[in-house]
Amino acid sequence: MRKQYDTIGARYAESKTTAAFSAADTCTLLGALDALGGVHGLDALDLACGYGYNTRLLARGGARRTVGVDISERMIALAREEPHEPVAAATGARIEYVVGDAAAMPQLGPFDLATAVHLFNYAPDRSALHAMFRSIRTNLRPGGRLLAIVPNPGAFPHQDWSPYGVRILDRDPSGDAPLLRAQFLTDPPVPFEFREWAHADFAEAAVEAGFTTVAWQPARTPPPDADRDEAFWAAYRARPISSLMTCAA
Repeated sequence: MRKQYDTIGARYAESKTTAAFSAADTCTLLGALDALGGVHGLDALDLACGYGYNTRLLARGGARRTVGVDISERMIALAREEPHEPVAAATGARIEYVVGDAAAMPQLGPFDLATAVHLFNYAPDRSALHAMFRSIRTNLRPGGRLLAIVPNPGAFPHQDWSPYGVRILDRDPSGDAPLLRAQFLTDPPVPFEFREWAHADFAEAAVEAGFTTVAWQPARTPPPDADRDEAFWAAYRARPISSLMTCAA
């Protein structure tokens, strides 16, 4: 995981801001945050933060302290290059970025909220998956929440996600979960790999880590516009790339 995102770098940032799946993920996350009453005054942890897109989103929402963690040194370097002083000046937020493995994360909190957008699908095996959930739980206060965007299984060869910015090329069934080889459909396309964990695997790991509740919500989509009309988003909602997993500590 570290190596592939060190290589992707700015291309990943491009896919984050242009791909339809990413727009849907952001809409889903914002809807969940609104349902919780927002993040104003909370301490927030953003895992698999990449170049800091969601970290800055949390800070703009009024989080008191926001820490972004990513295993890729290159992605953290990009995050630190992004101007966040206006966000901090406007909200009083503290933004920090840390290079770290979510499966072996030090004590950075405690936090009231953790977000993890496409983190758990990069766990290479069951042991690492469970370690990720335990690290997050350890960093949350009692009653804290985890909001995780996770891919839906069954993508290959049954579903075509290419209209939404991702193409699945191959599926290797070996290991604790199948390995999917894919591309971000930037220009040129950028290859990446992730594990096709079942939602039941995520839930099992969350309960083992000590989370008291686990729930699922379907993807939400942005309002239609000239580029992506209601028919486009209706097709996405029928076979979405991801779902929202919510866990309470």
